[in-house]
Amino acid sequence: MSKASELQSKSIEELNGELADLKKEQFNLRFQQATNQLENTARVRQVRRSIARIQTVVNAKNAEAAAK
Repeated sequence: MSKASELQSKSIEELNGELADLKKEQFNLRFQQATNQLENTARVRQVRRSIARIQTVVNAKNAEAAAK
């Protein structure tokens, strides 16, 4: 789980790549949960919050670029 300060130093391309990985992991976790194979239920929450954190940083970077 990355901190917001670590995410802000990355480029938008890196963030989008990390976001895609987390979305895949989220899909797999939901699938495991539906089939009662999920062992670490807290991971669902961690992934969801990481996705939101990355999207927030990406949106801020896009808004900053549009303002220039």
